Amino acid sequence: MLINESTLEDERPEQPPALFFAPFVSSRMGLRSDWIDYNGHLNMAYYHVLFDQAVDEAFGLCGLGPAYAQERGHSFFLVESRIRYRRELTLADRVRVTLQLIDFDDKRLHYVMEIRHAEDGWLAAACENLSINVDMATRRAAPFPADILVNLAMLKASHADLARPDMLGEGVTMVRRSGGVN
Repeated sequence: MLINESTLEDERPEQPPALFFAPFVSSRMGLRSDWIDYNGHLNMAYYHVLFDQAVDEAFGLCGLGPAYAQERGHSFFLVESRIRYRRELTLADRVRVTLQLIDFDDKRLHYVMEIRHAEDGWLAAACENLSINVDMATRRAAPFPADILVNLAMLKASHADLARPDMLGEGVTMVRRSGGVN
């Protein structure tokens, strides 16, 4: 049987399914000299920048990139974040950020990220985030479209066997032990 291109095109899906790794690992990122503070290490604000770049990379695979905002009039906003700083980063360091989707529902995403040294693998910082889907016309929370929910379900399924991060659901507190502050 002779197959022509128009037959092949009819049988192709509109968009190939996304391939998700467990956990998602970002591209390799460098630091900029203007991000280094007077202590000689990465200023805390730029950890957020690195995390944010990884969020765009990871959730872009689910269809939540710039086109989602431009073409569909939706985006997702961070509503809560907690960061643990574990080790200093300096200008010479290169990093990768991992992302693990913990849970999602029709409007929210709960995920954990870690900044790790790109070559040596040590942990520099970790954060737990909660984001919501937003209708950009009303600036209110709105349900994700069905195709995005399917992609999120595939991402979560690919992360299902990962260990749950220790920091989940912890708040900021000064733990008191007998004899004073920890």
